Amino acid sequence: MLRRATMVPVVLAVGLELACQSPTSTTPTTDFIVANVSPSPATASGPTGRFYTFVPTNNQPTEQREYDWKTSFGVAVTLNSPDKNVSVTFPVKITSATVKVQQASGGIITPPTGSDTEHYEFEFTTSSNTFAAIGNTVNMNFNVWYDLPSLRREALVTVALVFTDNVGATFSKSVQVQIAP
Repeated sequence: MLRRATMVPVVLAVGLELACQSPTSTTPTTDFIVANVSPSPATASGPTGRFYTFVPTNNQPTEQREYDWKTSFGVAVTLNSPDKNVSVTFPVKITSATVKVQQASGGIITPPTGSDTEHYEFEFTTSSNTFAAIGNTVNMNFNVWYDLPSLRREALVTVALVFTDNVGATFSKSVQVQIAP
């Protein structure tokens, strides 16, 4: 019993000493990649005239279903001067652009329950995929078709971008686009 009682103050002292030290971050920040969405929030309308194949989970035949909603928005991506912890060698290229649509309520993601899933697809055009220097902007226009288990139009779209500089360093940036109810 005496041994346990003397260990508690030692453990507390070590824990308090570690808690008082401020951690230093060596992780490079991507705050120099600025993405602006327009319009914000985006709006959606339907019917869309675009279809997807729905595969039921109860061994029923597949169905062709129309996406309930279509939204369009633009993302303007600008590379500003990075901080001293980040080294970027130009030109920088956008090497990947992906989209994820999630149903939402009040701007908060509300995952579907059970085996329900969101169905979506997208296409985009871009003014370029290359940033030649600091301050350059690339404009991207997205069209997104989606169908949600909630049958509502409100959603949160996440655009994930990956950048690679001239020496192979990669950076990523996620942009959230709210779709109004």
